[in-house]
Amino acid sequence: MARIDSFLKLGLAQGCSDVHLAVGVPPMLRMNGDLLPIKFRELSDTELETYILEILSKQQSGRLAAGDDLDFSYVTEDGGRFRVNVFRKVTGIGAVFRHVPGEVPSLDELNVPPILKDFCDFHQGMVLVTGSTGTGKTTTLAAMINHLNQTRSLNIISLEDPIEFVHPSKKCQVIQREVGTHVKSFADGVRSAMREDPDVILVGELRDSETIMMAMTAAETGHLVLGTLHTTGAVKTIDRIIDALPGELREQTKAFLAMSLKAVVTQVLCKTPDGRGRRAVVEILVNTRAIAKLITSDQTHQIPSQLQTGRDLGMQLMDSALLKAVQSKEIDPDDAIRYASDKRKFQRFVTNTDYVPELDMSNVDQDQ
Repeated sequence: MARIDSFLKLGLAQGCSDVHLAVGVPPMLRMNGDLLPIKFRELSDTELETYILEILSKQQSGRLAAGDDLDFSYVTEDGGRFRVNVFRKVTGIGAVFRHVPGEVPSLDELNVPPILKDFCDFHQGMVLVTGSTGTGKTTTLAAMINHLNQTRSLNIISLEDPIEFVHPSKKCQVIQREVGTHVKSFADGVRSAMREDPDVILVGELRDSETIMMAMTAAETGHLVLGTLHTTGAVKTIDRIIDALPGELREQTKAFLAMSLKAVVTQVLCKTPDGRGRRAVVEILVNTRAIAKLITSDQTHQIPSQLQTGRDLGMQLMDSALLKAVQSKEIDPDDAIRYASDKRKFQRFVTNTDYVPELDMSNVDQDQ
């Protein structure tokens, strides 16, 4: 057994989401959003590098020695699965191990709005799940793939960096390909996937203009494309895609988004009131004719008002979703206010005033 497995086993026993290893500090666990040290000595550069080299292949060791960061999946002797990032910094080597549950969760288990199941019924177009790092985007997409795998007979091609959840084929054929192992890049993977008779293509990250363009082409030519972006709202997602492509393609990109973007789901993870878990809270955009017109006419700043009035279609603003979850005591208001745009609506629920700026409450509707 690799020596690093002892830290990972401890982390799993404690129910952590991540294990952090860095030079000069003891191992640390991410527990419900907080980073906490374990009772262990500070790790030296030589000690930690020895631990990490034990789990690397010869090729990975060579890349690390050449100065590259590493992203890969690792399975412990006990069967625990982790997504790993290994890097070098000023004081030496470091690594983060993100636990990947062995069972793919269902959308019901994630307690996300039922409309996400409807998004899985699209036969073509693009559905994006967005949010900052560590907000559960991969888990939500995995649950969507799991739902498709149980309810439709499709060919699903998943491009990931690295592969996290493993999907055994059920009603669907699920082909999982890893960037750097099976394909050179996400863009190359999408290009190849379109020659492999796909119904659904999952793009683990729309990280560059070439990948975005290939994903757009796939969505326009009769495929359902699921993907992620590191954006923190529906409007920011649309603007990011438009700004990511060359200026001469701006009008073409807006036309694509107006016609082929089906939905945007933006999520955050908030602590539960007892502090023992976290729950996903989501903002949802469903593309309508009105929103499509705002995109083509460069009026994306008016989209939030459409989300507010589109509740019958399943749409919701992040602030509205957070407030509803706070009022129903599903999440901790002290955590929720950190993600809210209009923090005044949350001030009366907050117990830790350190989170609350000095605000004028005179104009706040207490019934909101």
